[in-house]
Amino acid sequence: MSKPLPTAVRTHFTALRALLVLTVLLGIAYPLLVTGISQLAFADKANGSIVEVDGKEAGSSLLGQNFNLPQQNPDDPDEAPRPDPQWFQPRPGAYDPKASGASNLGPNSEDLAKNIEDRRQAVAAFDGVDPASVPVDALTASGSGLDPHISTAYAQEQVERVAKARNLPADTVRKLVEQNTDGRPLGFLGQPGVNVVLLNQALVEQK
Repeated sequence: MSKPLPTAVRTHFTALRALLVLTVLLGIAYPLLVTGISQLAFADKANGSIVEVDGKEAGSSLLGQNFNLPQQNPDDPDEAPRPDPQWFQPRPGAYDPKASGASNLGPNSEDLAKNIEDRRQAVAAFDGVDPASVPVDALTASGSGLDPHISTAYAQEQVERVAKARNLPADTVRKLVEQNTDGRPLGFLGQPGVNVVLLNQALVEQK
């Protein structure tokens, strides 16, 4: 009759077997199951909701991005970005997925007040509108700094400028805005919004 293993050894063997079983179940089988379901049920969303333009990946419909003119001096890291008039512009922000977050400046911040006023004047001049009519989301970033949506008011404000820059009828551009307007989540939460990335993709397809 063989001598039983010491208690400490048996305990370690039991822990090792549990580790192996749980690794197979939770580290291999479960991820494969979830991945398979996601690929079958909603592959586009599971793969990042990639937006393609002319057959090339141009971004994700889940993440905003800037639509700027090329730098005049690519070697100058301090050169201020210049928005491209041919595109609908998103909310202010760097849209860097590695640095998501708000500025954390409060309503009493003089820096925030100055930034908002500077943006108001810049957006009004860029879109050719009265500064008093510039929507608030054109002046402030979203909480994440990555939101691709703008208000319908800000999208409509940009219609005339985009139409002129692209030599398109304003009604055509305005219709694209309407087609890319998302309703309220669940029908009653928040406000309707326009996904700038998808709207600009629609502009590209308007050839």
